[in-house]
Amino acid sequence: MGSTKYDSVIIGAGLSGLAAGIRLAQFGREVLVVEKHSIIGGLNSFYSRFGRKIDVGLHAITNFVRKGIFKSPLSKLLRQLRIPYDLLDLCEQNFSKIMLNDKVAKFSNDFTLLESEIARLFPKSADAFRRLVKKIKDFDAYNSDPLQDASTRHMLATLLDHNRELEDMLLLPTLYYGSARENDVTWKQFVILFRSIFLEGFARPFDGIRKILAILLQKFQELGGEKRLRCKVQRIETVGGKVAGVQLSNGEFIECDSVLSTIGYPETVKLYDQNRFEVTPKGQLSFCEAIAIFDRQPQEYGWNDTIIFFEKNPHFSYKKASDEIALSSGVICLPNNFHYNGNQSLKEGILRVTALANYDKWKAFSGADYQSMKRHCFDRLTEQAVKILGDKYIDFRTWKSNLLDRDFFTPLTVERFTGRINGAIYGSPQKIYDGILPIKNLFLCGTDQGFLGIIGAMLSGISIVNRHLLLGREA
Repeated sequence: MGSTKYDSVIIGAGLSGLAAGIRLAQFGREVLVVEKHSIIGGLNSFYSRFGRKIDVGLHAITNFVRKGIFKSPLSKLLRQLRIPYDLLDLCEQNFSKIMLNDKVAKFSNDFTLLESEIARLFPKSADAFRRLVKKIKDFDAYNSDPLQDASTRHMLATLLDHNRELEDMLLLPTLYYGSARENDVTWKQFVILFRSIFLEGFARPFDGIRKILAILLQKFQELGGEKRLRCKVQRIETVGGKVAGVQLSNGEFIECDSVLSTIGYPETVKLYDQNRFEVTPKGQLSFCEAIAIFDRQPQEYGWNDTIIFFEKNPHFSYKKASDEIALSSGVICLPNNFHYNGNQSLKEGILRVTALANYDKWKAFSGADYQSMKRHCFDRLTEQAVKILGDKYIDFRTWKSNLLDRDFFTPLTVERFTGRINGAIYGSPQKIYDGILPIKNLFLCGTDQGFLGIIGAMLSGISIVNRHLLLGREA
């Protein structure tokens, strides 16, 4: 087939890819976004099932700030993309919880609640916690720093006077929401995650992630950007160590001056150098998620939490599961429990439960055995969630009888629909903060650039474009 020429090709129509495409198109660049899947969104998308639109990916938008606060990642994002704040229809969380064995701390979008909870649970560490928060606020997470790759476990042990319970309580949400490393995360990423979860907060549009995706796609296309779905890149072609274009699986060659890849570090390397791919660190942490739709509002069961991060053991363990799923810790989300504008409410109850998984165990199943294990793990995971939410209101059998629909995702689901090796949502443990790869004019953005969350993903695409392709020019 013939060749087509663009200024830039973006691999992946997720949040970072669409944001990068908008930013380039604002400056008149001819941009093509290619996506192997049939819908946009990548790791944060949605699907239709029996007429319902169901979100997948992160449970909420982090980095929430109210309108009028200008020095924040969300405000910067909206300025760069020229999107009005009100268009996002962001609705704040009720409150969330961290449950570490027998200790429970509430938090909300008002940081003083977490401060008071830490002081109540760990009175001797209250001053140390305040010093930690000041250090987090003062750290420049978006520029190079000698401490950026330091072990957060080590940093917290020093800053919190070796209070292991408090360390675990702060790591429980942050690791689950962005770490590709077992039982740790780099200091730079911890700072970004802590700010986005605790100092800013959780919100959700009434229509979920599809609201954000629709805004991005409309903006991109209005600016002249082009997209192709069901379009897989087979290879990134180079000439003299520089990007020449991309070869598609249908045989078509797309010529371009630059390529931005959002599909992950090892996944991108594989497209241009098989030998280098073999030694590139691959992510090993994967997750399963149970999604349940039931016939009433969660509040009728006494479930008012928005998100619960739980660990049943005395110490938090964040590592590859030894069995198909690990039941000792996880994340419970009730999307009904946001303060939706205009007294809106979701028509049906929704429960999402996420737990660490073992990719190799799931890979060993096939056919009927795979489906049977999915059903078994759905029951185990949701029963755990119902107990944690409070079985004094309802027992598991009664709750299960109220189900209208159910689904279950495994690491194989993630691998199939996103191409992530090992189904590792948070990608490689090695992050490329500047987005620069050995091939000239080939850049990495998204999760493996080290930007996290829904807002972080979009800022990742914008930052790469601003830094490498627009030569620092601002709109």
